[in-house]
Amino acid sequence: MVLNYLLDIIKERAGFLVLIDPDDPFPSESALREFDRHADAVLIGGSTTGIDDFHEFAHRIKERLHIPVIIFPGNALQVTPHADAILFPSLLTGNNPTYLIEEQVKMAPLVYRYKLEAIPLAYLLVEGGTMTSVHYVTHTLPMPRDKVKLAQYYALAAQYLGFKLLYLESGSGAKLSPPTELIRGIKQYVQLPLIVGGGIKSPDDAHDKVVAGANFIVIGQKLQEDHTLTAEFANAIKHK
Repeated sequence: MVLNYLLDIIKERAGFLVLIDPDDPFPSESALREFDRHADAVLIGGSTTGIDDFHEFAHRIKERLHIPVIIFPGNALQVTPHADAILFPSLLTGNNPTYLIEEQVKMAPLVYRYKLEAIPLAYLLVEGGTMTSVHYVTHTLPMPRDKVKLAQYYALAAQYLGFKLLYLESGSGAKLSPPTELIRGIKQYVQLPLIVGGGIKSPDDAHDKVVAGANFIVIGQKLQEDHTLTAEFANAIKHK
């Protein structure tokens, strides 16, 4: 199981996940080789891609990688059999029922049909200095960066509801990454494995998140811009 694979990784060190957005240009072969060599898994998903394009995109990614390919869906159109698992997300930090439960109801029969491993994910958005695609598409107001108690209470609710993973994100293309104070605060309250992503622009920033308590770091846009940084990010994340 992919979840067990991920949990085994963080018994020893932090995990490194690469996010590939189908709305961006398809990664080069050299980029995919770097991801395959240094990352623990690849996440695929975006805010706007439709079902036909996503099936083809996922198939092309899956046939080129040896590490797990995990769907991080922006909507129910991004469910495909060409993956090893799906993060089954609920966007908790907002009052839009579409992304709290309605899209999930649409996803469920597809996940069942494709026999995908579904990993229940509590998704928390934090303000990242600009409006990102996920904020715009979901009509979600992110958490303020300085409200540690609020983040702790959301994390506790996620744990009590039975989610398996917690994802704290600023959104793809954010100017600011999730603050270390929020990461420390959340880890003081919950035992859920914590994924952190969005706006992480340097290996040093990624390392700081790990020291603060992040169990997985997601890097997307920065590696889209320069995949030669993959090994540097991997070293910063995997060596606390």
